[in-house]
Amino acid sequence: MKAVKGKYYFGGVHPKGKKELTADLPIEVMSAPEVVTVSTSQSLGKPAIVCVAVGQKVKEGEVVAKADGAISSDVFASVAGTVTEIKEELGASGVKETFVVIKADGADKFRFPPLTSPTAEEIKARIRDCGIVGLGGAGFPTAVKVAPKTPVDTLVVNGCECEPYLTCDHRLMVEKTDEIVRGARLLATALGVSNIAIGIERNKPDAIAAFEPYEDIKVVILAKKYPLGGERQLAYSVTGRKIPQGKIPAEFGVVVHNVGTCFAVCEAVEQGKPLYEKVITVSGTAVKQPKNLLVRVGTSVKEIVEYCGGEAENPKKVVQGGPMTGVALANYDNYTHKTTSGILLLSAKEAAADEPTPCLNCGKCADVCPMHLMPMNTAFYSAAGDFEAAEKYGNVNACIECGACEYICPAKRPLIQAIRKTKAALRQKN
Repeated sequence: MKAVKGKYYFGGVHPKGKKELTADLPIEVMSAPEVVTVSTSQSLGKPAIVCVAVGQKVKEGEVVAKADGAISSDVFASVAGTVTEIKEELGASGVKETFVVIKADGADKFRFPPLTSPTAEEIKARIRDCGIVGLGGAGFPTAVKVAPKTPVDTLVVNGCECEPYLTCDHRLMVEKTDEIVRGARLLATALGVSNIAIGIERNKPDAIAAFEPYEDIKVVILAKKYPLGGERQLAYSVTGRKIPQGKIPAEFGVVVHNVGTCFAVCEAVEQGKPLYEKVITVSGTAVKQPKNLLVRVGTSVKEIVEYCGGEAENPKKVVQGGPMTGVALANYDNYTHKTTSGILLLSAKEAAADEPTPCLNCGKCADVCPMHLMPMNTAFYSAAGDFEAAEKYGNVNACIECGACEYICPAKRPLIQAIRKTKAALRQKN
């Protein structure tokens, strides 16, 4: 279907893309590590509950932790081997997580039976059984999103990948186009909709061209802007429907799924494969060989960096995820999750390392906020420890943590840190 132009939304910023480091590099399969350390916190919501014991043999793809309620997801062994340890330690975000450590010593694989011409209910069940979550970053369980409480008429596929440096979704769109389309059609069947649209930024002409031959897929070309991949921003840009604060796209007839999620759904239905592998981007000028890699969940960041040739220079910052929404790592002793999108080794020239200065009251953070919030208010009251006022005057719970405010701040204030601190304090209180 011939591509059309999307709408331009309010707010956002225009960071340098830095995608040229990996945009033309095909996805490379990283060999399975000898040991994986798999977190039970692999999605938004409650961590899964460990269902294996130390010394137990597990197959690749076998469940090692069961979902705890609806807003949770099953977690799987990413290698065949023996469970050697179940431990609790701090994850990348500084929150304690439970990890299942597996030493690879086998080749057995677990797969569900492939489904042929599945019904909507069979697709929903397979998505749940394979532990699929949103792979655009948030990790919301996909089984919940394909069962909206209100009628929907449109599936929007997120092919924006507006975060700087990251190109894993771009490579998936170019290399696995047909699988993504088949996954989108399966999601549309599960939702009971016939309208499928994919939003792609105009800086990915090869991806746009790859989807144009599909007559049932509406390709929408979007202006290069961050955070265009946000659900509300993308839903408006593709369909013209405005999603107010406190509402979700499904209440306005739209469900948004990432291209990586579509690919995972295709594999789950057609091959019976649970979600235990993820394409990530390894980039930054401080790594010797930037790559797009298919890695097993639970692979250590240290092994990934070594596989990419190690450090080209001493990195100023190592980030898990993208530079706008990712988490700076204290060391390499961290492990990939289902939602990991990248490992970035940033040099002193690339990393934001300036000391913050007092707020200038310039209002730029509010000018670029795509959610029409007042981030400076959240930061002010959060610093004073008055989290209720931070929520009241900054409306922090509506924040999507895109980082546009911090990016534009001339005083280099740690606004996202203040927002996350406030949300954590409010969660603990409630």
